[in-house]
Amino acid sequence: MTTQVSDRSPTRQVGPPPPFDPELAPVVEVLAGLRPPDAYRSDNIAEMRAPVPGVETPTDEVLSRGGTYSVRERAVPGPDGAPDVSLLICLPEHATTPVPAIYHVHGGGMIVGDNRFGLAEMLDLAAPLGMAVVSVEYRLAPETPHPGPVEDCYAGLVWVSEHAHELGIDPGRVVVGGASAGGGLAAGVTLMARDRNGPAVLAQLLLSPMLDDRNDTPSAQQMRGLGIWDSSSNETGWNALLGEGVRGGPDVSPYAAPSRAADLSGLPPAFVDVGSAETFRDEDVAHASRLWQAGCDVELHVWPGGFHGFDVVVPRAVLSQDAIAARAAWLRRQLRPASP
Repeated sequence: MTTQVSDRSPTRQVGPPPPFDPELAPVVEVLAGLRPPDAYRSDNIAEMRAPVPGVETPTDEVLSRGGTYSVRERAVPGPDGAPDVSLLICLPEHATTPVPAIYHVHGGGMIVGDNRFGLAEMLDLAAPLGMAVVSVEYRLAPETPHPGPVEDCYAGLVWVSEHAHELGIDPGRVVVGGASAGGGLAAGVTLMARDRNGPAVLAQLLLSPMLDDRNDTPSAQQMRGLGIWDSSSNETGWNALLGEGVRGGPDVSPYAAPSRAADLSGLPPAFVDVGSAETFRDEDVAHASRLWQAGCDVELHVWPGGFHGFDVVVPRAVLSQDAIAARAAWLRRQLRPASP
């Protein structure tokens, strides 16, 4: 069973925020005018779930990549006593042998999003490697607080593992991944899989993961009121998941906030990346460092001047292209045949 850590060193004085990448800075300004970084509050979560103007939800036709993928949604058993979990299953057509897969957990601060959110970007990584992508729909907070969301994600992973051969997926080559809240849930699911002797996880792909409910790192302070999803919105998300009386206290589960895990040993290889100019920078760097200290294989990137989700918002920027290429190269290495 994963135990938790709750002690923190005193907060230090921090300097000014690091600058945004020059190619990204004008975009941040435009985005802040449309939706400021502190826009998410407990009283407007329902409003924030409305579609963002100009951002289209990918259809099955778009996700099929010109017929190279089959796309179907399937309801599978959820946690005990809970509703079924919906999986959006994207399988390469014409595969003749079981394929590796990304088990994708969407972002959205624990309070917004669905299993199509961020899926196109995961398919961009998966398609050149012939990988399947299975994207899980988990119940959102605050209607479903912890442990509902992470248990939904774990139940979906268990089903994929048990039905891998039916799907044409290699159960020994499943990468669990996600961005933002999805990255935090992916890390939580990976901890669960280890502690419960559950499904094999080949590796974990953690993109700007939301890991620490305490929300008090230097980067959280530096970036308050700046970029996308600052510490105020972050507090809204964590309070929704955990409750205001629990968030930041001593009794937070590491499956909800993986930064609380005392024991990170025995976890699969991890890819962790984050922008230097975003709230999650320091908690993500700390998590990667603690994984190394526990003897795990980790690749860490801190993209200079990157804001939260910069690679999705400005995919053609040089920094974004570098970030996407690094993820692709890491994934390729994870899929190499094991040495004899």
